[in-house]
Amino acid sequence: MPLKLTRTKAAVMAALFAVSAQDAGAADYRANPFTLAYDGAITGNLPGRVNLRPVDYELDGVRIAANVYLPASYDPGKNYPAVVVAHPNGGVKEQVAGLYAQRLAERGYIAIAADAAYQGGSGGEPRYIDTPTHRVEDIHGMADFISGFPGVDADRLGLLGICGGGGYALKAAQTDKRFKAVATLSMFNSGRVRRNGYMDSQLDTIPARLRQASDARAAEAAGGQVAYANDVQLTDEQIAALPFELYRQGLMYYGRTHAHPNASSKYTMSSLLDLMRFDATDQLELIDQPLLMIAGAEADSLYMSEEAIPLATGTTRKELFMIEGATHIETYWVPEYVESAMGKLAPFYAGTLASGERE
Repeated sequence: MPLKLTRTKAAVMAALFAVSAQDAGAADYRANPFTLAYDGAITGNLPGRVNLRPVDYELDGVRIAANVYLPASYDPGKNYPAVVVAHPNGGVKEQVAGLYAQRLAERGYIAIAADAAYQGGSGGEPRYIDTPTHRVEDIHGMADFISGFPGVDADRLGLLGICGGGGYALKAAQTDKRFKAVATLSMFNSGRVRRNGYMDSQLDTIPARLRQASDARAAEAAGGQVAYANDVQLTDEQIAALPFELYRQGLMYYGRTHAHPNASSKYTMSSLLDLMRFDATDQLELIDQPLLMIAGAEADSLYMSEEAIPLATGTTRKELFMIEGATHIETYWVPEYVESAMGKLAPFYAGTLASGERE
């Protein structure tokens, strides 16, 4: 099937775009027994409803904290397709990754969302290492764990990566053929952005930033203090003055309306040694699974998905689906946009995970 580019209309009332911290009570992690920070989150494990099972497992010597979402009337003696959900940079499993995992469970999938190693509720020191090596391994590790979970049909395993998790999902799927279908939402190519700057705005500072990262690595190796990038607290006024909508809306989402104490936008400065030589689109031709990329039509990050999908020459079944009116962060929480995304994800997985065969 040839590459398709499609859009959907989703009329959203202006009030939805003006959510403040005071309006976000339904997304308040403190009001949820599982500390879930999204609207419509489950509040208890009830018979006949989607249930949530917190789990942990070890990956390369690090304890990983994860949530497994189980379909209504889950029966471990039956066989279910499963989807691995990779969270955004700076995010945790209780935010947008949990929302989409829950929505998938509502449609009959077992879904897992795990905190990245060294981040969130997972273990690992120093805190907030954020390297592609670990993030891609996190995805492989989720596949390891969920494939052995009672009721999971390991031959019907899908992958969904959100934001930075989308870039890492593309990389993981290049070689991990346990994933029979791959989808991304608002894909963010972390390596390209850390190297070139957002929208390639920092090309002239690459050498200086590499030296800074190298110095940070040297200091760590000598037993010195760990240096962090992006370790700042901004006022609402400072956020409003930022040049990119993704960063403005992202800081409000993570720091105000859908905040969670385990989430942090900072990362070790030395992580840049790995990040700045990484690109999610390198060797994208190795993806031979069906590929669905979803992005907001108004997202300033849309260029990353638009440039990535033509490079996936190893599959003929690929689609870029744009949600009309949506920005990057709005695909995380605006109900109409979430439903639009699920309106594509549900039939995509239904069609590709039905038999466990790729194409």
